Amino acid sequence: MKHELLAAGFGGQGVLSMGMTLAYAGMLEGKEISWMPSYGPEMRGGTANCVTIVSDTKISSPIVSTFDTVVALNQPSLDKFEHAVKPGGLMVYDSTNILTPPTRTDIHVLALPASDEAIALKNTKIMNMVVLGAFVGCTRVVQIESIMAALRKVLPERYHHLLPVNEQALRRGMELAGALETA
Repeated sequence: MKHELLAAGFGGQGVLSMGMTLAYAGMLEGKEISWMPSYGPEMRGGTANCVTIVSDTKISSPIVSTFDTVVALNQPSLDKFEHAVKPGGLMVYDSTNILTPPTRTDIHVLALPASDEAIALKNTKIMNMVVLGAFVGCTRVVQIESIMAALRKVLPERYHHLLPVNEQALRRGMELAGALETA
């Protein structure tokens, strides 16, 4: 098994931490991983994306141009990276913030109201965990328990009081992935 993920959005949406958490989870499961962030000079509001690869075998190169899954958290990211999903691959997008959905018919599409779900959980900063939960629910690349163990390593200790709400968000994303129909 090898899964190549591109996650993209604005800085501050948790794109990089989502990819890093997935990479840590893969590492905790003894898998080969690669995590490559890319972002502009702005701290918040600029573009940000990362490539995370999780594999049972050695990863020959972290440089890829098409992906098994693309996650888009804003319209510019969807517009820019929709073409980068492999035929038969998966595009997950935040349907709360993206008004123009993907148009490709050769991929699976999961329209996820991630921002609305984060608001319902009373913490907008966990939107990325709703998305990560949906991704894991669709792909089973890693176990949810590994994601939680990874969060304990990725999140600074001063934020560990937020681990329960992060777990709620992950599990809600997994539920949504099962309940929503992919095209």
